[in-house]
Amino acid sequence: MAFDVSTLADFNNETAGELFVRSIMEGSTIEYATVKEGIKYKEPINLFEVDLQIADGRGCVTTSAGTASFEQRDIEVCQRSSMDGLCLRDLDTKYIGVMQPEGSYNESFTLVQEYSEQITAGFQKSNDQFIWAASAASSGNCVDGLREIISGSTTGVVVPASGLATPTSANIGDQVDLLLENLDADVQDRDDLTVFMSITNFRKHITWLRNENNYYFDMNSVENRKNLMAMKHPFTPNVTVVGTIGLQGSNRIVLGPAKQIVVGTDLLSDVDNFQLWYSIDDDKLKHRLVSKLGVNVAYPIFWVSNDIA
Repeated sequence: MAFDVSTLADFNNETAGELFVRSIMEGSTIEYATVKEGIKYKEPINLFEVDLQIADGRGCVTTSAGTASFEQRDIEVCQRSSMDGLCLRDLDTKYIGVMQPEGSYNESFTLVQEYSEQITAGFQKSNDQFIWAASAASSGNCVDGLREIISGSTTGVVVPASGLATPTSANIGDQVDLLLENLDADVQDRDDLTVFMSITNFRKHITWLRNENNYYFDMNSVENRKNLMAMKHPFTPNVTVVGTIGLQGSNRIVLGPAKQIVVGTDLLSDVDNFQLWYSIDDDKLKHRLVSKLGVNVAYPIFWVSNDIA
């Protein structure tokens, strides 16, 4: 028996609860973003902006001016799953078999802790790649990732009219400065301004700093955490430069307020709360890991992209 839901419209929860649920997933783009939990399929990012108009003059003010605008940018999540089964008896003829418990009924795995940790770490890495590289058009994903969203194809995103070049260790600092020069003045003072690039280009940025003989730069300030590397911009303290595995293989560099990246998920801890069990039906150690993930940005106008593939 199965549910027949063909006559029902897709669900879009317009009465969602709290707009932002903040949490941290270490060593991932999600660490810098804002997380919105409880999304089963699609929900709006509710935006509220006041355009204040100031009139000059004396006397009573009788003419109203200005607007208070409400907008929505939908965030849709894709289900991401991993399932597998390991036949532990396959280890009997290999060297690792001596590490297994005695007896023919092998229902435990000596390396189960390492196995679990690698599954979780691999899923987190895959999620970071999904957040950036997902593409509904070219990769068959149900949503687009940040590389597609923070680009010239999105209304509002700024792409410098001139001066852009493929990043190298000789010019990458100038390329980052070009993005900073084109950043909207309304967010120049935010403390969550973040430059995202690939880990390869991050290392080019370090080389550029060294070649510039910047002796004020402290190499110990570079953080290496799981799927990303990070450092404070040496000349603009409120800007963080991040190299992420999600942009690996791409020369895309983007800049904007990281907290305006909204990552949607059903439950943030889903990636850690996976199931691992031994099935006597087919004598296999099985795992199942299921989560939902999607991403969008609240205000594209506050983002700058070099728009290079």
